[in-house]
Amino acid sequence: MRHRIKGRQLSRTKSHRRAMLGNMATSLVEHEKVVTTVAKAKELRPFVERLITLARRGDLHARRLAERRIKSRTASGKLFSELGPRFADRPGGYTRIVRLGHRQGDGAEMARIELLAE
Repeated sequence: MRHRIKGRQLSRTKSHRRAMLGNMATSLVEHEKVVTTVAKAKELRPFVERLITLARRGDLHARRLAERRIKSRTASGKLFSELGPRFADRPGGYTRIVRLGHRQGDGAEMARIELLAE
C-alpha cells in the first residue's frame, strides 16, 4: 500500500526521475511549452512552479536553489530575468496543462504544459 506517499513513480528510479524533471523543467523554461504525457506533465507542474516562485524572490540564495534543479545557465538566466518579473504580481498558477489526445504508438494520453502569458 502506498499510504501517504506523494508523487508518481513514472516507472523510474528516484535519481532518474529527478534528472528527468530537471531536464523537462529546463526545456519548459527555455521554450515555454513542452509536449509530454499527462502523468509527466502533472509531476512537472509543481516542480516548475516552485522554481518560478524562487525566481520571483530573485535573491542569491533563491538563484542557487533553482540552479540545483535547472542545469542550463541560459535557462536559469531566463528564469530570473524574464519569468520572475513576468509573474511578480501573480500568486501562483503559472502553468497550464492542455490535453492533446492519445499517442499513435502506444495510446498514452498526451498533453502540452505551457507557461501562461502574464
